[in-house]
Amino acid sequence: MKVSYDSKTDILRIVLCDDRAIAESDEDKPGVILDYDDKGNVVSLEVLDASERVSDARRIEYQMAG
Repeated sequence: MKVSYDSKTDILRIVLCDDRAIAESDEDKPGVILDYDDKGNVVSLEVLDASERVSDARRIEYQMAG
């Protein structure tokens, strides 16, 4: 999984599976774009205007349960 934030475009991108090609994209909610592979699985998502939607787009916390 990869997480990146571009401050110039203000887009937060989370790539869940970088070994799969994007076959389709859909703006599920305004400003949230989901990318799907050819089997309909979500492979990545983008948050537009991220600085307005998340508390701190430059800070990432990673937590494992279990």
